[in-house]
Amino acid sequence: MVYMTHKELEQHILSFPNSWLDFPFGEGISVYKVGHKETGGGKLFAIIDDNSKPLRVSLKCDPLLSEKLREIYETVLPGYHLNKKHWNTIICTGQVPDDELKSLVSISYNLVSGE
Repeated sequence: MVYMTHKELEQHILSFPNSWLDFPFGEGISVYKVGHKETGGGKLFAIIDDNSKPLRVSLKCDPLLSEKLREIYETVLPGYHLNKKHWNTIICTGQVPDDELKSLVSISYNLVSGE
């Protein structure tokens, strides 16, 4: 099964307005933020463990949707090192279809950016 690569997922994440890549936790953990990069601010809306195989991405999510997704997909887990009520970590094995993964990125972005 072919599923989204790190590069493809990153391109999608960075396609949102005012989104940018940061490494506040050091190399190997890509943190995607929305906000003003120049001021060093911004709120994170996606985190990718660069060394994970399969790829793992953490996204903010509505608590009710988070629970539903965890019931449907065994590859959707409570957020790793994050608030387990508001964040999911998705293991990108193809179980969550790419279009749904993109939709979850949009939800995370909108929750964080206030859109």
